[in-house]
Amino acid sequence: MNAKATNTVQTDTGTVLSVQNLTTSFLVDGDWKPVVRDISFDVRPRETVAIVGESGSGKSVTSLSIMRLLQADTSRIEGKVFLNGTDLVALPESEMRKVRGNDVSMIFQEPMTSLNPLFTIGDQIAEALLCHQKMSRADAKAETMKLLEKVRIPSAASRFDEYPHRFSGGMRQRVMIAMALASRPKLLIADEPTTALDVTIQGQILDLIKMLQDEQGTSVLFITHDMGVVAEIADRTVVMFRGEQVETGATADIFHRGEHPYTRALLSAVPVLGSMHGYDRPLRFPIVNTTTGEAIASTETPDTVDNNKPVLEVKNLVKRFDIHTGLFGRLGGRVHAVENVSFDLFAGETLSLVGESGCGKSTTGRAIMRLIEPTSGSVMVDGQDMLQLEKRELRQMRKSIQMIFQDPFASLNPRMTVGDAIAEPYLEHKMGTSKQARDVVADLLSKVGLTSDMASRYPHEFSGGQRQRVCIARALALKPKVIVADESVSALDVSVKAQVINLMLDLQQSLNLAFLFISHDMAVVERVSHRVAVMYLGEIVEIGPRASVFDNPQHDYTKRLMAAVPVPDPDRRREKRIGDTVELHSPIRAPDYQASIREFREVASGHLVAV
Repeated sequence: MNAKATNTVQTDTGTVLSVQNLTTSFLVDGDWKPVVRDISFDVRPRETVAIVGESGSGKSVTSLSIMRLLQADTSRIEGKVFLNGTDLVALPESEMRKVRGNDVSMIFQEPMTSLNPLFTIGDQIAEALLCHQKMSRADAKAETMKLLEKVRIPSAASRFDEYPHRFSGGMRQRVMIAMALASRPKLLIADEPTTALDVTIQGQILDLIKMLQDEQGTSVLFITHDMGVVAEIADRTVVMFRGEQVETGATADIFHRGEHPYTRALLSAVPVLGSMHGYDRPLRFPIVNTTTGEAIASTETPDTVDNNKPVLEVKNLVKRFDIHTGLFGRLGGRVHAVENVSFDLFAGETLSLVGESGCGKSTTGRAIMRLIEPTSGSVMVDGQDMLQLEKRELRQMRKSIQMIFQDPFASLNPRMTVGDAIAEPYLEHKMGTSKQARDVVADLLSKVGLTSDMASRYPHEFSGGQRQRVCIARALALKPKVIVADESVSALDVSVKAQVINLMLDLQQSLNLAFLFISHDMAVVERVSHRVAVMYLGEIVEIGPRASVFDNPQHDYTKRLMAAVPVPDPDRRREKRIGDTVELHSPIRAPDYQASIREFREVASGHLVAV
């Protein structure tokens, strides 16, 4: 009885969650190292509280501590976490299992790793119901159908028996939300649920959470580093920096009257759509000093674009993937991933390819590099068609065009030091001796804002932003003229993203590099681009100078992309930006399908729109 009494206290009846002096420590080399220190905040009924901060700030550890999902033997949670008056920290694990998924549920950042690939979507949602509710399998299936419809999954009945890999990223996240809401929890913890999603899908997920919150009265604890998302969804905001709570208050107060230097610096580093009005060239981001929390002002880049002769000419590029079906593998159709794409890229210029996942922008980049073989078309680099080159000639030509990938950790060999990784292409192409390679590595590390002594370290010893700098250094080792940057900053925190983009702009200026910048982040694209090409279903539907495309978008799809961008303005928090769910149409066509040639009309100088 006494133990029960210690678990339940009288707290504010208007509070669903009350976190009091939460401190979480990890066991490191025999010592307890606190990573979250003395955090306190409340979440009221129907309220959304955002915990915002960058990687390493402790926001995700805070959410995992509340759910008691940290490994017990290597972590220690101190303080109190009251959920409707019950202290979760003091609960035995057997009781805590009844709370998880029932009274409090969690949505994680990457739905594909959270869903079991061996079980159907319907079975996984029904399992949550069967675990916490006394109902039959038939009732659980019926309730699952209602949940799928509630989270706006089209044709819910037909998709009950489908597996996670058959769903898009946005649809998988909707499934995770359905699963989290299955037992009608009093509190929903959303840990970076929209970070990896396209801007339109992100908007739909945010609108969905708002709608479900209104319908079911759920309280939401939203973990994110995206200040635009915070402005859209949060009633109150907790700002975290290096494991500590540096500022807490109403979201409007935080945005308009933020007092802590780190809060102001974080807001100043957020790209805002429309902020480039009046600027002709890319604009460097203000840099956040993560020690003092202060920001350095941004500057416009000088004009270095050489419009005389393109360094990259792409003409009528086509890439189709065959789909084989049946016992004998007959051709059942083709995925028209890239269809008649044409553009030029000049020295010192950044051309951005934008669009949602599945639009063909990454396939275009890989086809240009011949990492996948195009179906037809031409890719001219230095007057040579890369698609016509033999293997040895292509290897030589790759010195002129290099690629930076989205995930720097996956593109670096974990068993090689970063110095060896940077030197490898230099030595493979026999551009110098081992001693010269060491000098080149030291120079490149310095160029990308690292130090030469870091060459002996391994990739796991670097942060995400530092690893991306290493990948940029490796791409520069062969002195290329063109760099294809495929979502190269999309996974980075706002201040790290600003640093990496500023580095790319500085290198472009000093080395006269041409960038093909592939991204779905419209606000970043507006900031860094000279020209923009919008892709939809494998085709370019609008292309032109950045100012013309952003100030006067003509194609419906371009307008929809821009309308979906979260704006860091709390006054628009309850504004519903996107209508009903709009999924990309399927790019799969019959084997004999012939795509029609797109016609374009010119709406301004160099600004072309598909008709």
